[in-house]
Amino acid sequence: MIIYWDKKTNSKNRIGQRVKELRKAHKLTQKTLAAKLQLAGYDFNDLAILRIEQGTRFVPDYEVVALAEVFNVSCEYLLGLTDAPAK
Repeated sequence: MIIYWDKKTNSKNRIGQRVKELRKAHKLTQKTLAAKLQLAGYDFNDLAILRIEQGTRFVPDYEVVALAEVFNVSCEYLLGLTDAPAK
């Protein structure tokens, strides 16, 4: 298994900045976003969201999918592979 870790920025994920931007654009707090994910059946809390946004938490593929579903964007957008958020 390959785990992403950008040694230049010391970030353990590629999606943190996009998650933060999307959360703020949707006017959600970290706690509210975690609650939305929990209602969708995913195991998140506000600390997990904080750590994802700060880049201090690894994010497995199924969590990328969960976040993409909640924000209604593509996984490619979250990963920074495209600037077009549409699915």
